[in-house]
Parts: sequence; C-alpha cells; structure tokens
Amino acid sequence: MLDKLILLEDKYYELSQQLSDPEVITDQALFQKLAKAHAALVEIVETYQQYKSLDEDLQTAREMLAEESGAAAKLLNDEIELYREQQELLSKRLKLLLIPKNPNDEKNVIIEIRAGTGGDEAALFAGNLFRMYTRYAEFRNWRLEILSMNESDLGGFKEIVFSISGVQVYSRMKYECGVHRVQRVPETEAGGRIHTSAATVAVLIEAEEVDVAINTNDIRVDVFRAGGHGGQCVNTTDSAVRITHLATGLVVTCQDEKSQLKNKEKAMKVLRARLLEKFQSEQHQEMAQTRRDMVGSGDRSERIRTYNFPQNRLTDHRINLTLYHLDQIIEGKLEEVIEPLVNFAQAEALQNADQQ
Repeated sequence: MLDKLILLEDKYYELSQQLSDPEVITDQALFQKLAKAHAALVEIVETYQQYKSLDEDLQTAREMLAEESGAAAKLLNDEIELYREQQELLSKRLKLLLIPKNPNDEKNVIIEIRAGTGGDEAALFAGNLFRMYTRYAEFRNWRLEILSMNESDLGGFKEIVFSISGVQVYSRMKYECGVHRVQRVPETEAGGRIHTSAATVAVLIEAEEVDVAINTNDIRVDVFRAGGHGGQCVNTTDSAVRITHLATGLVVTCQDEKSQLKNKEKAMKVLRARLLEKFQSEQHQEMAQTRRDMVGSGDRSERIRTYNFPQNRLTDHRINLTLYHLDQIIEGKLEEVIEPLVNFAQAEALQNADQQ
C-alpha cells in the first residue's frame, strides 16, 4: 500500500507543476483534464501526508520514551497509544481511498417506480415513495424532473418515471433499486385489517449520447393524442410520443408535455438510460452468475425494504437495519437509511481488499 501511495503522491506533485505551466493553462481542454486528475488525488495525498506526519510524531515519542521514566514515561506511553489509534484510523481511510471508485457514482439517474401487488394501495404507496425521494432530493440540493407518469384513480401512481441530477446522485440512489414492501391499513379498509402491498423501484444511470449512440434507423417514433386521467388535461394535438427501439423491443412513452419535441427529448433520455442498463447488465451477467455459483445467490432484491406503518417501523433486509421513525423517513429523511448501506458496502470493500 505504501509503495502505491508514494507513486500517487509523486503523480500529484507532477500534476501540480503541469497545471502551473503557461502552455498547459492556455490549452483549456488539457488544463481541465489535468485539473480533474489532480482533484481526484487531493484527498488521498492529504490523508497520506497526515499519516506520514503522525508516523514521525510516533517515532519521536518512542525515542523520547527510551530516555524517560516515571510520570514522564507514562505520559509518553499514553501519547504513543493515541498516535497508534489515529494511525490505524488513517490507515483504514487510505485503504478505502485506494479502492477503485465506481465510475458511475458521479452520474445522474432516472428512477422508475411501479405499483406492484396490492392494486390501488400499491399505487398509493408508489406515490409515497415518489414524495419521499422528492423530499430527499431537496435535502441533497438535487434537481428532480418528472419524465412520465400514469396516475391511479385514488391519486397514487401506477407508474412514474423521473430524473434526478446533482452531485453524486447514483452513489446514494443505487441502494434504492428493488422491491419495497408496505404494511398498513388502507383508507378503503373498513375492518381495520393490515394489508401488504409492494412497489418496485428501478434506478438507471442517465446515459449521455456519448454513452449510448442511437441510430435513427434503429428506432420507430409514433405520435398520438395524449389522454389525461379522468378526462382531464387531454390534448387536442398529437403531442404524445412513443419510441420503439427495434433491435431490443424496448418501448418508451411520454405524454406529459404539451410539446411533441419535449416529449420526444424526454422519451429519448429514458430510452438511453434503459439501453445502457441493458448493455451493462448483459456484460456483468456472466460474472454475476459465476459469483452466485461460488457463494450462493444471497440475492434479497425481491424485498429490499419493509415499511410497517402501524409500528412506525422501517426494516432494510439487506443489512438487518431496523428504525422506529418511519413517519420521518417517509417524509424524506432517508440519509439515516442510506448511510448505513454505504458504510456496509465500504466495509465489504475493505474486507475484499485485505483478502487480495
């Protein structure tokens, strides 16, 4: 690990010199490329320098201890123990920083929420999830935009698709993918019985045109008149757009905008995200199957989380996390659910790094 840190520190100083070179400064494309590489090394180099400084203090304290006794020796021993604890924490931090980052963590996402088993109650729950993510996006200063939606009779959503853009969106939202189960007494239940319903959440990486190139010959674009729920907001022009990707059979429909052009742009955004997810899933399928063969499935994605309203309880089944303030979490205080998932993933990554 130390050899790698030395090389990264040397690279950091080399990039610092290049960024002060007048020729580099005048070449904006090169300057931005080097500046990005430099910024990626700042945290790890600063942490490594703290580690080295602490190591020097530790060596000095040990040398002094050899010449002391009594109360002075006890103070030095306490100081050495403190340095060791701090050094261990920095060592763990450095190991985490050296683990290759997921290149998608910085990307924006497209989220699809669909009502599952449970009829109208499932659709209402899908609406609750959308509200929760909306509030959480506000907390993180992210931007949320609805791309398409299909409302239910009672005000929930049979399906809603939306994008979230901002800083490190995928790094947090990727943990939301899976089946979310709700247990509560529906408003329409006269007998007060608890019903169990579900909604699925898909988190797709928002693909840029450079990530997924779509040839116009590979798609079919159909336009039609948009229909509103309950006869409301029905367009009198053919503004709704349906795009079919001929090679894969993927179909995306968007009718929320009055402009046909805007609906097409939104539909293309969703199509690119779905194609990217499909391509990446196919690439990793063989690797995932090999892992399942070795360690068993371990796949809990069929039910990642349970929202129990009568007990005000949320349980994340992947890490056996249980919290008893569901009322706050469903209002957008999702960080205390996501942060333990992030920590668990980091701990697993550290363990795997130690075994290699």
